[in-house]
Amino acid sequence: MTMTTFRIAPSILSADFARLGEEVRNVVAAGADIIHFDVMDNHYVPNLTIGPLVCHAIRPHVQVPIDVHLMVKPVDRIIPDFAKAGANIITFHPEASEHIDRTLQLIRDSGCKAGLVFNPGTPMHYLDYVMDKIDMILIMSVNPGFGGQSFIAEALKKITIARRMIDESGRDILLEVDGGIKVDNIRAAAEAGADTFVAGSAIFSQPDYKEVIDAMRAELAKVGR
Repeated sequence: MTMTTFRIAPSILSADFARLGEEVRNVVAAGADIIHFDVMDNHYVPNLTIGPLVCHAIRPHVQVPIDVHLMVKPVDRIIPDFAKAGANIITFHPEASEHIDRTLQLIRDSGCKAGLVFNPGTPMHYLDYVMDKIDMILIMSVNPGFGGQSFIAEALKKITIARRMIDESGRDILLEVDGGIKVDNIRAAAEAGADTFVAGSAIFSQPDYKEVIDAMRAELAKVGR
């Protein structure tokens, strides 16, 4: 992999919500490739965050893709709302859909890229018959619901499995990892096969976003050496 294949996706879950437009502009100016947008419903996960109105509000502030991670159950009802609000990528958990193939197709029919999200305890077999509708696989390296958690090392095995499945499919599918990603473990995730890295508190808790993103890119530049 060359360095240009790696993408940094700051999670606005850790941003200052009172200044969200400014925050997304600043983090993109600091080198972010994607804005990661965490949607929690206090039902599928034990927390409540933000919805389509907030996505619509930040859309004019950035040109980069908005990657919406739906931690909601059921998912189908809300997908068209996020597509209309300016999402570019929409991912969901297989446990949250009665018909995974249909939900993936709904996302694509709404004009967005579609993906599946795998919790630490979720098996990968959900991918077996839907790879033709997948644009992104998201491996959770924490249990979803809260920011600021520590990286679960077992996720590296799952990233390796997902990378093999993507390579065997011959398709152009992003492999994202989310949860506890920081400067000191981003290289290990990349070496396991991830190419897109969600980082929340690791970036937004620091005074200089560019310094953190540059440090992450410096680690990614060592991959394969």
